[in-house]
Order: sequence, then C-alpha cells, then structure tokens
Amino acid sequence: VQLQASGGGLVQAGGSLRLSCAASGRTFSTYAVGWFRQAPGKERDFVAAINWNGRSTYYSDSVKGRFTVSRDNAKSTANLQMNNLKPEDTAVYYCAAADTVGVVSSALRYDYWGQGTLVTVSS
Repeated sequence: VQLQASGGGLVQAGGSLRLSCAASGRTFSTYAVGWFRQAPGKERDFVAAINWNGRSTYYSDSVKGRFTVSRDNAKSTANLQMNNLKPEDTAVYYCAAADTVGVVSSALRYDYWGQGTLVTVSS
C-alpha cells in the first residue's frame, strides 16, 4: 500500500484543518488506518485510528473530542478532521496502514507509512 498524506498548513488557534490520506496499491479496505504526529525534537505519537470498515475508532486523550477520523473505502481515502486546534497540535502528521482487523495505537503494528504533512497552529 502506498500512502499520500495531504492537507496540512498554517492555521490560527481555534481553527480547523482536514487531513487526507490517499492510498494506492493493495486493497486499502482491508487495512486499519492510523494517524500519528511528530513535533520537533519529540517522538512520534499516536493520534487516532480507524478499523478496516470504519466502525471502530480510537483517539489519544489529547485530541479526543476535537479530532475525528473517517474513511471512504470506495475512494481508498482516510481523513482526519481537526477542530479547535491548539498550538501544541503543531507537528508533522503521518498516516499509516496496518494489516489487522481492529484499531491499533502502536506505531510498531503499522506496515505502511505515508510521507508527513506539516500542521502549524499559531497562537
């Protein structure tokens, strides 16, 4: 699976952005999708995940209630809607795909990664 993340940019605190992850190659619909982020000088952290059919999602505590993960298997895409953004959300965001049934938060479980897209939230 090849993944392409897009949609990053500069936004003021309290604003919104929608990230997209476009997949190609193997059957996207059989993979769980995760979003991770890495701020400068920090480790890559889990943000959100969605299972193969979209019926199960999981969020980190830091984004719960503000971010929503979704997918459209017919279009081989996954999205991360980010609302009420905060300066601490500033990071490079990555999408990833895991050959598993459920939702997973560990980066070690993901088999394929897209390139990152930069999100900058100004105060």
